[in-house]
Amino acid sequence: MTMIETTAVGARIDGAVVRNTALSSTGILERVFSAAFRGLVYPQIWEDPLIDMEALALKPTDTMVTIASGSCNVMSYLTASPAEIIAVDLSPAHVALGKLKLAAASHLPDHTSFANLFRHANLKTNVALYERHIRPHLDAETRAYWDGREVNGRRRISKFSRGFYSTGLLGRFISVAHVIAKLYRVDPRELLRMDSIEKQREFFETRIEPVFDSRSFKLLTSLRASLFGLGIPPAQYEALAGDASDGMIGALRERTERLACGFPLKDNYFAWQAFGRGYQPGAAASLPPYLEARNFETIRRNANRVNVVNESITRLLAARPAASVNAFVLLDAQDWMTDSQLSELWAEITRTASPGARVIYRTAAAASPLPGSVPHGILDKWNYRETQSLELGSRDRSAIYGGFHLHVKRDAKA
Repeated sequence: MTMIETTAVGARIDGAVVRNTALSSTGILERVFSAAFRGLVYPQIWEDPLIDMEALALKPTDTMVTIASGSCNVMSYLTASPAEIIAVDLSPAHVALGKLKLAAASHLPDHTSFANLFRHANLKTNVALYERHIRPHLDAETRAYWDGREVNGRRRISKFSRGFYSTGLLGRFISVAHVIAKLYRVDPRELLRMDSIEKQREFFETRIEPVFDSRSFKLLTSLRASLFGLGIPPAQYEALAGDASDGMIGALRERTERLACGFPLKDNYFAWQAFGRGYQPGAAASLPPYLEARNFETIRRNANRVNVVNESITRLLAARPAASVNAFVLLDAQDWMTDSQLSELWAEITRTASPGARVIYRTAAAASPLPGSVPHGILDKWNYRETQSLELGSRDRSAIYGGFHLHVKRDAKA
């Protein structure tokens, strides 16, 4: 990436994150987060793709625009065989990860090698898979990213031979949380031995919950910069902390409780990643749809339907024709946005949405940020499916968000 391109990427991320002056404490934090976000943040995405696909009801004729993040969900959406997926992300690292997954699906010899790379993600042979089957098919920029060196001198692709899911800001944050737990003689991996929700809850209440009241954990969460590892920018910190009576500690306790006790462990790969630092072993393991053996040929066949772009979603939509998109996935990006940014985004969504188009997003707090921030003239063109949103959100196995939201575009003739 040239210096001009690097500067442009930085400016786009600053535009999404920075709200305050550089001399204010919040402004400093926003710029630190912006710098951190230029690297890998999410080695795995933390939104439930089964809930997404149920809400979106994807059809073979649909064109979809989604924020990429770790691209797990982008890949999983391919199981529904939409006509086209445009995945956008401000982070060059996330774009490179998405392109790596697509090339791997297209060119690795079989599902076993694909699973070695992205399910296990810690095998010495994975670098050879990259060299032989994937690297020759990458564009120059993506190849340069994975061939590039980290601060420790190792090639970035070697992360897949050392434990990819422990890398990135999120992976390192979870590792720190495990270290703190072990200081209090708690091994979070022990939760995974529980064989019922009742035993999961007992383990959480007697072993994990007390850690939230520890001095070390309170210190960690009192520093807003420490939660950058969860991908929480300063603006989102306030929304998350304000969603619980006892602030950030309470919000994180509630989310962790739901992740630990809300669903059977055999059905929840998010819990395995959080408490076990990897996917569940065995043929019957809970996995993202794109990693399931039964879906591999569909993923391979549909991989060429995805285009991954290093851009903001608003600017990408601004360049598209009217009524050309059937489904939008915004993740939790709106929690970062000002009223002006939200209004600009929804003006473009509304312009490019076909009749009946669906939009989904998640929020740190329970409430949607749109009412009072986006003009009525825009929101009136959409039906907010409140009851369905609450029901879908209650089944989201990632369990870390306060709200799930679904809007459906009204037919102008109705």
